[in-house]
Formats: sequence, C-alpha cells, structure tokens
Amino acid sequence: MTKIIFFGILDFLIGIYLLFEICFLLLTHRNIMRQINTEQITDTVEKLCIDANYNLGDDLIASLRSALGEEESPLGKEVITQLLENAEIGRKEQVPVCQDTGFAIVFIEIGQQVVLAGGDLREAINEGIRRGYKNGLLRKSIVKNPIDRINTGDNTPAVIHTDIVPGDKLKITFDAKGGGCENMSRSAMLTPAQGREGVINFVVETVKTAGANPCPPIIVGVGLGGTFDYSTLLAKKAILRPVGSNNNDRTIASLEIELLEKINKLGIGPQGLGGRITALAVQVETFPCHIASLPVAVNIECHSHRTKTVVI
Repeated sequence: MTKIIFFGILDFLIGIYLLFEICFLLLTHRNIMRQINTEQITDTVEKLCIDANYNLGDDLIASLRSALGEEESPLGKEVITQLLENAEIGRKEQVPVCQDTGFAIVFIEIGQQVVLAGGDLREAINEGIRRGYKNGLLRKSIVKNPIDRINTGDNTPAVIHTDIVPGDKLKITFDAKGGGCENMSRSAMLTPAQGREGVINFVVETVKTAGANPCPPIIVGVGLGGTFDYSTLLAKKAILRPVGSNNNDRTIASLEIELLEKINKLGIGPQGLGGRITALAVQVETFPCHIASLPVAVNIECHSHRTKTVVI
C-alpha cells in the first residue's frame, strides 16, 4: 500500500514537472517569436502601391533639383522643370505621376523570429496589389501569358523576392517598374580578361543604345558578379538604394563615379532631347563570382522612380 501511494505521488510530481516544462517552453517561444498577421501585410502593400505612384521620394526630388542646376541645355532645363512640376501635381492632387504605373516588384525581408499567421504570404502580397491598383485607380499592365497577351485585370501577380534576415521585423519594399525602362535593360557574361574596362564599355553602350526610350534622366542599376541570374537581381536591388548614394566599397564607388561621367558625356539629355544630364545616378552592387566568369547586368530606371519601404 505504501509503495502504491509513493509511486502515485511520484507520478503526480512528474506530471507537474512536465507541465511546468511545457509552459516554460511555450512562454519562452512566445517571447522569442513575433507573430504578424498576413492581413497587415496586405494592407501595407496596398498603401505602398498608391503611395509610390503618387508621391516620388525625397531623394529623387533632390536629385532632380540638383540636375536642374547642372543642366546647361535650355530645353533640358525645361524638361527637368516640368518633371518637378509633375511630381508636385502628383503629390498635391494624389494622382499617379505616370500613366505607366508599373509591374509590381516586391522585396520582402523576413526576420527569423517572425511567425506569419492568417494565410499565405504570396497571396497576401498579391491581394494588396489588387486592392492598391483598384483603389488607387492605377493602370493594370500585366498580361497572364506572354504570348496570348490577355490582361490579368488587377496588375497581379507581383514579382516577389524574399530574404530571411536576423530579427523580429518584416521589411517590405515596393517598386513600380515601368515597361519602357525595363525593356532597355541588358545582361552579359563577360570574360575576366575584359575586366573593369569591359564592364564600363558594356554599361555605357547599353545606355547609348537605349537613347530616349527609357525616359531620361535615368537611374542606372548595375549588378556585378554572382551568376547569370543573380547579377540581374543585383542590378534591380542597386536601383533601390537612395538615389545618388555610393557603394561602401571605394573601388566600386569610383566605378560608379566614372560610369556616371561617361554616361553623361553621351549627350542624350533629359527625355533624349540633348543635354548634360542623361543619368541622375549609377549605382553598382556586387557579389563574388566564379574564376571563369564576369557577369554584368544593367537595370535602367526612368526618371519616375517609384519605390517605397515600410518595416512592420
């Protein structure tokens, strides 16, 4: 009888201990992990779509104002003045600054301590695009099949890039990428022997060939290294930096400066009408590459650079 009571008490104590351990783990997990509902992501993306298309960034406006002071061509000055006026109209009247309201490109940085609840992340983003383009009266520019060319009717699907990063935040960057400038983008697999000069020649020739088509003054994003596909992503990420910011690597920063000088000597000018300012900035991002390769990609952005970021 004593043994039965003893083992009964022991089982009870073990049960209490296990219950305590479970509660401790749950509380610890809750303290470490942060839950974000996908509906909040949808709401945020909707607002970003509208904000980006109505309100150009302060960095872009400052760059255009600087370009106005540097431009020597009277016609070029008039074009930049009109671009600044157009941006102001968009901001004041809350209307799109360009009729091409772009392909929705979304970059997501998800903290390792974030738990998503409420639904699928990609569907939440695309629902935000649907609402944003509908409620913001933005043009729907996406076709379902590149051959059949039937419009999806809601500007989805978005192109979504995701990265897992440290922390408990979720960062959303939205870019409305116009078709005219995207069409002028290029990539190449150079040989290592072509080196720095090969990169410069390729980037400058790409801009020269583009001419007036991407609606200059442009922002030139350059991706160097990685693989064929990754270099193009680097080029896209490069245009998301603040306009006119230089790479932290001095070697790459000097390359950016030289490229900008050479591009602005082409004389294409604002809207291709001639002048000193063809590009507002050249921004280069790099990644290690294979010993046999030198991938380079150029992603051109028009003067209507529409990108916004929110951290949840």
